[in-house]
Amino acid sequence: MHKALIIVPLSIGLFSNHQARAQGLEIFEGDKLVLTNGVSTIEGTSGGGIATWATIAGRETENGIGVSSHVTIVELPDYGWQSHGFAIGVANRIELSYARQNLDTRNVGEALGLGKGYTLNQDVYGAKLRLFGDLVYGATMVPQVSVGVEHKRNLDGPVAFAVGAGDDEGTDFTLSASKLLLEHSVLVSTTARFTNANQNGLLGFGNVNGKGYSLQFEGSVAYQLSRRAVLGAEYRSKPDNLGLGEDDWLDLFGAYAVTDNVTVTAAYADLGSVATFEDQRGAFLSAQLAF
Repeated sequence: MHKALIIVPLSIGLFSNHQARAQGLEIFEGDKLVLTNGVSTIEGTSGGGIATWATIAGRETENGIGVSSHVTIVELPDYGWQSHGFAIGVANRIELSYARQNLDTRNVGEALGLGKGYTLNQDVYGAKLRLFGDLVYGATMVPQVSVGVEHKRNLDGPVAFAVGAGDDEGTDFTLSASKLLLEHSVLVSTTARFTNANQNGLLGFGNVNGKGYSLQFEGSVAYQLSRRAVLGAEYRSKPDNLGLGEDDWLDLFGAYAVTDNVTVTAAYADLGSVATFEDQRGAFLSAQLAF
């Protein structure tokens, strides 16, 4: 989606323009239906704002290479979230993504002994493979199904260890199924995530007592008001490895395709308790550029 854009050069390390054309691939010539590439999640993958979908980034179809870039901000009572990144889609089959996440602790940082305005940072490297099915076409009861990995590298290891995390790096594994029911203008998506991340990894992974991976759930439903406008809701369950009362996340969102290549997303996000500070509810805003 959800929600200073990064410009990706035409030579992206996979194919040059000449090599791509020689293999029957077209770069940035995508013609997916508007919004069917999803928007950018906070982890840089394609999907909703807080939930990963089975979609593949970019507007490319089976014979193309596409890219997308995003910037997202979340304004909460005690924190400020920002992420930015890009994703590459190959033949609507493979997705490679990167995102940098930043959590500004503002006044909370001082209360936690970190210093006022201390910012927690994390890099997320993702890969996704569409196994079978199609988001739009094919049998109604056969969704698009994708498997993915997201390797997260926390850049503030000492803070993570201080709150009881067991590691400052971790890898999430996802299995997603998504389907757009065109007849009803409804999109339904679900994801199983195997993770040991604390607050998405910004507070490290697992804990010092060996508590680690657990299976979590992500779900999304959206209604297409028009070709360019969508309303929906998302839910994402979270582990509580640190015993800090980490809550599940949810949002209510609206996305609008300003053009075929530019999508903006706005949402009301409820992240619950973050590092013992409760009632973290606020605005989610994201912009995506995709080709």
